Amino acid sequence: MTTVSIAFSLADGDFLIFKKQTTSVTEADTHRYECIAQTDAAYAMKGTNMTLESLTKIRHESSRAVNAENPTGEPGKGGIAASELGPSRKGSPCLRNIPVGATATLADITGPGCIRHIWITVDEKTTDADCFVLRDLVLRFYWDDEEEPSVECPLGDFFCCGFGRACLVNSMPVAVVPNRGFNMYFSMPFGARARITLENQHKNAISAFFYQIDYTVNDEPFDDDIAYFHAQWRRQRLTEKGRDYVVLDGVKGEGHYVGTYLALTTLERYWWGEGEFKFYIDDDEEYPTICGTGTEDYFGGSWSFAKQVNGKTVEQNYCTPYLGYPYYSSHDELIHNDYHNDDCPPMRGFYRWHIPDPIRFRSNLKVTVQQIGVGHRGFFERQDDVASVAYWYQKGPHAPFPQLPSAEERWPR
Repeated sequence: MTTVSIAFSLADGDFLIFKKQTTSVTEADTHRYECIAQTDAAYAMKGTNMTLESLTKIRHESSRAVNAENPTGEPGKGGIAASELGPSRKGSPCLRNIPVGATATLADITGPGCIRHIWITVDEKTTDADCFVLRDLVLRFYWDDEEEPSVECPLGDFFCCGFGRACLVNSMPVAVVPNRGFNMYFSMPFGARARITLENQHKNAISAFFYQIDYTVNDEPFDDDIAYFHAQWRRQRLTEKGRDYVVLDGVKGEGHYVGTYLALTTLERYWWGEGEFKFYIDDDEEYPTICGTGTEDYFGGSWSFAKQVNGKTVEQNYCTPYLGYPYYSSHDELIHNDYHNDDCPPMRGFYRWHIPDPIRFRSNLKVTVQQIGVGHRGFFERQDDVASVAYWYQKGPHAPFPQLPSAEERWPR
């Protein structure tokens, strides 16, 4: 009797060992055992999204969803409200007339469970004078019994749509599709409770807010080493020359950094993207462990994303599963005024997902990026308007976030 042992590394650093006793081992047998072990490994990745292979395994979970048709997610309670068409015929498709200054509870779920997918849509403006809805609505996520949120972010930026404007995003964890269909697929496990709120800091009531949060409820509690999802928005309206912009700081505990969204408004001329991303991990002080080679390099591009069109240099946009430059504009396309043109400072939106390559930390993490440009006279220090969202997982509890700027301080230029 021969024992076949195959080890596969899991996302959390552990290993899954597949063992099979057999009288003989052929090449075909080995391949078949590897396929089985890969399926088990995919299933064993705690808190990760389902894969095609993992769909072959039965999971001891129950599927639920909360939305305006079933705000509690209770089994058998969806679509109860009636409309002019009768009972259970689009009686409550959205939250209506969220007042100014009000906080709506989108979900309050008893665990253990895991949020699998979030879908939201809302208008970008309420009037031509009030057109930054996507920066004025604030999402907050609270896990278990915490009083300080683990996620605090303007709605649009959370889905890689900064500047109060929607754009198409086609990536693995975030997809934004026509028209303003915001989708998030990061897995978000929780132990005792998950609470998600939306605060309306807009100047007017939000007449219609559509959403659905798909989640699973587990039969058994998670292991003690489960990591919780976090996201934090920051902005510096005018960076300081020679001083790096801080994407994330003050993280205490053990976890891994999984993504960056950058909303850059350039305020100086010439090329803007020579600044390097730096990751100060654990005991790093003056110098980081990881230092990149340039901003466009960090987002997977090179040589300024540039091509030549009729003698002009034009940056190219792109979306890939883990890297993207989905948005560029130097115009305000959402409103029209007979007495001024639509010029804006150039606005660029980028994402980078560290899903195949998470940045692991054991005690501390700080993330920064420089503002360095280049032109015919060489490198130079820049001052720009930079906003960002940092996405990471860590074991709780987390350190308090910096105070979120007021709605007006979040508006784009």
